[in-house]
Amino acid sequence: MGKKKILVVDDEPEMVKMLRMSLETASYEVIDAYNGQEGIDKTKKERPDAIIMDLMMPEKDGFVACKEIKSDPECAHIPILVLTAISDHLTQSRYAKSMGLELEAEDYIDKPVDPNLLLERLARLLET
Repeated sequence: MGKKKILVVDDEPEMVKMLRMSLETASYEVIDAYNGQEGIDKTKKERPDAIIMDLMMPEKDGFVACKEIKSDPECAHIPILVLTAISDHLTQSRYAKSMGLELEAEDYIDKPVDPNLLLERLARLLET
C-alpha cells in the first residue's frame, strides 16, 4: 500500500510548512489548502486519507468546511483532525456561536501544535 495522503487546511503558510515537514518526515503524502473552500474542493478532488483542518480561516472557516465535507456521502468517511487556537478564549470569540453547530471532526489539537502529538493522533485516526 502507498503513502497515506493527508490534506492540510490552514491559512497560515508557516503553519502549513511546519505541518508538511512533520508529515513528510513521517512518510505521509501532503496536499495543502489555504482556506475552507479550497479544503472542500481538494477533499472532493484528491480524496485524502485524513484531513488536518484549522478553524479560523477566510472564505469558509473550518466549522463550515467540516460540515460540508461530512455532509457529502463520498467524503463523510474521511477523518478530520481539527487544529484550534481558540479553545482558551471561545467565549470572547465570534466562533463561540459556531460551537453550537455539530462539528463532526474526529479529534482536536490545540495550537501551538506539538508535532509528536499530531503524528500520534493522526496515526490513531488512520487505524480506525
